[in-house]
Amino acid sequence: MPVLRVIHDCDRFALTIERLCRHLIEEHGDFANTCLVGVQTGGVQLAERLRDKLTQMGVTDYDYGKLDITFYRDDFRTAKGPLTPQQTEIDFLVENKRVILVDDVLYSGRTTLSALTALNHFGRPAQVELLVMVDRRFRRSLPIKANYRGITVDSLHDEYVEVQWAETHGKDQIILTGSE
Repeated sequence: MPVLRVIHDCDRFALTIERLCRHLIEEHGDFANTCLVGVQTGGVQLAERLRDKLTQMGVTDYDYGKLDITFYRDDFRTAKGPLTPQQTEIDFLVENKRVILVDDVLYSGRTTLSALTALNHFGRPAQVELLVMVDRRFRRSLPIKANYRGITVDSLHDEYVEVQWAETHGKDQIILTGSE
């Protein structure tokens, strides 16, 4: 029977989103020449939440997009069962822009590598930064690290971290699932 443990509750979740936005504003100012790109699907949920908070904080003039990486994954052909592609919605070039790539969980780094490859089809950015809600330290198989992280989680090999959203799960929280 899997054990479920809440490691980041609703109140801390909201504070983390605000802290990430304040950090982005500190680094990017008015977001001139900056764009926000969410990786489908979990990264898009986080990017939408960041957009809402940034708007409340007065930052509104920047490009925003959603990036699907399904066909850029290195396990695309070996996946068990069909993968379901999502929509890529980027109606701007990233050429010479500062791109903030957003994903919910950084684990091995393979998703980020796929996202970087997919992003190249929209131009050559001046800089790419990675923002994640959860950084699972010690599990990286590629030399990738987040510039902005909500929380850092050290987990066992058989544990799974899931970011849950009020819109899809009824409550904002981060859970850790593992065996007893």
